[in-house]
Amino acid sequence: MAALPEKKQLSDEDLSRTTSQDATLAPHRSRESGVLNEELEISGVETPLDWEQDPDNPRNWSTKKKWVSTGVVSMYTLVAPLASSMLAPGLEDMARHYHITNQTVIGLVLSIFLVGFGIGPLIYGPLSEVYGRVWVLHISTIIFTIFNMVSIWAPNTASIIIFRLLAGLGGSAAVGIGGGVVADVFNERERAQAMGIYTLGPLIGPVVGPVAGGFIVASIGFKYIFVVITGLAVISLAIGLPFLRETYAPVIIERKAKKRARDEEARGEVPEKVPEEPKLSHVLWLNLSRPLILLTRSYICFLLAFYMGLTYGYMYLMFTTFPTTFHDIYGFGTGVSGLAYLGLGVGFFSSTLIGSRVMNTIYLNLTKRNNGVAKPEYRIPLMIVASGMIPIGLFWYGWTARSSVHWIVPIIGTAVFGLGVMLSFLAIQLYLVDTFTFAASAIAAASFLRALFGFVFPLFAQQMFDAMGTGPGNSMLAGIAIVVGVPFPIYLYYRGELLRSRSSLTRR
Repeated sequence: MAALPEKKQLSDEDLSRTTSQDATLAPHRSRESGVLNEELEISGVETPLDWEQDPDNPRNWSTKKKWVSTGVVSMYTLVAPLASSMLAPGLEDMARHYHITNQTVIGLVLSIFLVGFGIGPLIYGPLSEVYGRVWVLHISTIIFTIFNMVSIWAPNTASIIIFRLLAGLGGSAAVGIGGGVVADVFNERERAQAMGIYTLGPLIGPVVGPVAGGFIVASIGFKYIFVVITGLAVISLAIGLPFLRETYAPVIIERKAKKRARDEEARGEVPEKVPEEPKLSHVLWLNLSRPLILLTRSYICFLLAFYMGLTYGYMYLMFTTFPTTFHDIYGFGTGVSGLAYLGLGVGFFSSTLIGSRVMNTIYLNLTKRNNGVAKPEYRIPLMIVASGMIPIGLFWYGWTARSSVHWIVPIIGTAVFGLGVMLSFLAIQLYLVDTFTFAASAIAAASFLRALFGFVFPLFAQQMFDAMGTGPGNSMLAGIAIVVGVPFPIYLYYRGELLRSRSSLTRR
């Protein structure tokens, strides 16, 4: 057997070109193969000649095996966001228990989880490059489980805030790496529906959470929220540990090379030479700095991340108005008031079931019209429609939430808003994957900004709506959504290709 090349000394420039998901995220197979070759060359490993036909290649797995991996990651991605909002209906009880009187501190207990959610992907992405996706996902979920469990016995306000922060840090891996797993196993023509299901978790979790949380708080108390979340996390691990398999191609290829070398050595043959991993500290530094570079040097990445963050912030602002709107205006009890969140859930599910298929059909038709050449901009047409749904939903909800209007009417408005949010998120995720050479860093940048907005917005939400009222407050948000959101996808559709061609950070 021909030996693989010796490990070469990696320069900073070489390592800066190492990608975290690029082997499987590019929009065209030729590009995907090229990036995989480049990444393996940097690591000192050659691409096996038969990799395209290798049964260990995740792209060659059976449909069932692909969907099992997608299902496990989607489950991990659902459980963690549940923890971000399930506590919302219990905030008043928790404030009395811990003697919290400051509204900002009460909001901090809920939203501090999102700080960990934003920081985590910046760490887990680089780790998944060195150790693969699977154990990074498993270990982070174990961390998430532990800190949710200890929250049951948190003795004071400071401890519950710290535990919530660390739980968010643990639960964020699936959000940062999960999109890579989907792209590892599905090519660009197949991945829209799978990405839609995966993207559903971070959005449906904050919706289902308050529904369940409301009944839990009303019946057995707010501390049992942590018991339920811990139980769900344990169940997800019980399913994920035996069924999730490694999907990251460079790690699979390197492990196969090392196994061959061990087998050859056991037979007394001269083993092939395999590379050592680059220094973890070096890889971490280069990858941690890359999202910041993308946010500050890529106009497209910044605007997509900003738009995603702004929309996520709107959603959390809307969450803060539900308890007062449906309790004070419509007389919903603590448990029943959680059902008001189901309107958003209907919008999210509708987008996943229908929107992802429509988006994929548009993408394939536009590609066919362009002589089979796909472009990231072909993900955008449905986002243009979605950008109009978001302000419509905000206006609808804000001005119909009154005693003279039936309660179902504002809930329908939240469903319209939810449909627009989910379609936008799906288009942005796919555009980032298709556009950037360092796709994992682009997704991490967007996740960080999204979590940052989700953390900050609820801190001033109550004060804003107390001063302005639900109608005017949502009108202001809708106005911002129109000014910022509506022109951007149109501009991106027509000018995105030119902007990409001018950037050294995007795929060629």
